[in-house]
Amino acid sequence: MATRTDKCQWCGVNLLLPLQLQANSVRCPNCQYIIQLQHSPDLYFHSEGNGYLNGASNNCNGMGFPAYRNCWKQDFEPSWLNGYLRYMQSYQMPMQVLPPTFHGRKRAVLCGVSYKGHPKSLKGSVNDVLCMKYFLVERMGFPNSSVIVLTEEEKDPFRVPTKHNIQRALHWLVQGCQSGDSLVFHYSGHGSRVRDHDGDEIDGYDESLCPVDYETEGKILDDEINATIVRPLPRGATLHAIIDTCFSGTFLDLPFMCRMNSREGYYRWVDHSIPYAAYKGTRGGLAISISACDDDQNSGDTTVFTGTATGALTYSFIQTVEREPRLTYGRLLSTMRNSISKAQNGFLNFTNSLQEPQLSSSEQFDIYSKAIIL
Repeated sequence: MATRTDKCQWCGVNLLLPLQLQANSVRCPNCQYIIQLQHSPDLYFHSEGNGYLNGASNNCNGMGFPAYRNCWKQDFEPSWLNGYLRYMQSYQMPMQVLPPTFHGRKRAVLCGVSYKGHPKSLKGSVNDVLCMKYFLVERMGFPNSSVIVLTEEEKDPFRVPTKHNIQRALHWLVQGCQSGDSLVFHYSGHGSRVRDHDGDEIDGYDESLCPVDYETEGKILDDEINATIVRPLPRGATLHAIIDTCFSGTFLDLPFMCRMNSREGYYRWVDHSIPYAAYKGTRGGLAISISACDDDQNSGDTTVFTGTATGALTYSFIQTVEREPRLTYGRLLSTMRNSISKAQNGFLNFTNSLQEPQLSSSEQFDIYSKAIIL
């Protein structure tokens, strides 16, 4: 039987696939991802006739990533290749990679936008997501194949943090989510405030994420982020969002905001839901947002902590969770605030305004007894 060798895009394991594949799907034996197959002869070949297209622009998995790469080599005999292209008129090509079918999964989308060439470019965003990936994979047990990184450093065009790619990544994050799943969304980049037009914001402003192409494609509002990754969350599933950007206190539009007095340590939950507005909770799951600052505050990159540019929230979050086993949300919030406050007081160029990390949630709980479990 004629076969071809390929790699699973998610885990990198080598796959040996028959050229004439009659099944509708194949499963990677290593990471269990299912690759759906479909009659599409033209997607993987470019018009110049030099073989396999390295990640066809119209072929994507569940979030827009090519399922296969580098299948064909340019040193094939042209006559053989031309004949095979004709044969491809009836060949089934991979079209979509679906999430694993097992439950209790850990999955993450890490998005860092540096805005290269822009007057307001950021130096620490890429460092942030690389540090977060190492933390999740090496310390928290997330499978490497289940962590998606979007930065401008990625060679794959589908992993550049454009508006479309971020939207597809967020849909992938919750696709097939079930009880026992642990999801993480980490964002490091610019954020902004946009006038609210649907009456669901207490302060009259929507918070927004700025993709690398926001000047042409627009921003992603908190309303869309909530609808995409919060509202579909089923009972027994948990989502943690770590949002390292300005104006991020209510970045996920969650119903409850934790207001803490940093000096005294006491707190209260403030209900941000509006009776006549759209429901902003989950389908029974727990969604928690840990953000860099309040909605009217700025956050910043700094070299204070390591000598290399990093986001203050990302660095303090990772350090605190690593150092304290069975860490509670109350302890995390107060420790991060103290760490950032000390850095601000010691270095005037850190940021010119107050930055206090915030906690919001889809439900109320005792922040000093509930432990963080990623």
